[in-house]
Amino acid sequence: MKKMKSAGKGRYGPEAHTFAVCAYGESPYLEECICSLLDQNLKSRIIIVTSTPNVHIASIAEKYSLSMYVNTGEKGLAGDWNFAYMCADTPLVTLAHQDDRYYKNYTEDVLAVLNSCRHPLLAFTDYNELREGHTVASNRLLKVKRTMLFPLRFHFFWGSRFVRRRILSLGNAVCCPSVTFVKSNLPGFYFRNNMKSNIDWQAWEEVSRKKGGFAYTAFPGMEHRIHPDSTTSSLLEAKERRREDLQVLRSFWPGWMAGIIEHFYQKAENSNELR
Repeated sequence: MKKMKSAGKGRYGPEAHTFAVCAYGESPYLEECICSLLDQNLKSRIIIVTSTPNVHIASIAEKYSLSMYVNTGEKGLAGDWNFAYMCADTPLVTLAHQDDRYYKNYTEDVLAVLNSCRHPLLAFTDYNELREGHTVASNRLLKVKRTMLFPLRFHFFWGSRFVRRRILSLGNAVCCPSVTFVKSNLPGFYFRNNMKSNIDWQAWEEVSRKKGGFAYTAFPGMEHRIHPDSTTSSLLEAKERRREDLQVLRSFWPGWMAGIIEHFYQKAENSNELR
């Protein structure tokens, strides 16, 4: 697969894009995330949003002259993500997670695929994992997700509701922090506050019903950090994820089929646990 041309002078330029960094507590990785966004080949706006304002977050915002917004409304993961989505006043927004880091090509690649899509709903990139300071470019979970997403390497499938729903019906292959939303094409979009972890997969299921494109690039645009304090890792340990997986899978399948798919999906997800 050839890499897509630069974003150039298409409908969406870097001025149309915002990174909304979702900060919580006193993450030792927040500054590294911010620096990776400042180091993009194409510069766009960066803001910090938080529901836990503190000296650590405020000092980083001040150090890099970034606007900081404090969520005083709905709490929880969905509340924080909805607030971050709302705070971005540009047509495009990426909800960057504080523990992750982005490659220099992320914005450039996302704008390129968005400008190649007739009516994009969202765009997302492939990703690598970051474990104990080391980049993991391939493991069982990443291989499974890349296999699931293979049809979206072909542009003519981006607008197919059937294809993307079949992909999502087998598991959540879309890495949330790699997603850029096209707000103007998603009126009324929000994350539901009814789960602890799978609110993103649930959101993709709902958006997948809409007319428009899921633009995708198979070139990694970021690294998702896996560590003991991450929400995903803690939920996997608590086995809460299984219940939520079944809930989303039932949006696509009858209960008995959802149970079978969840059994195999869970085996792949277990590679996300730190050993």
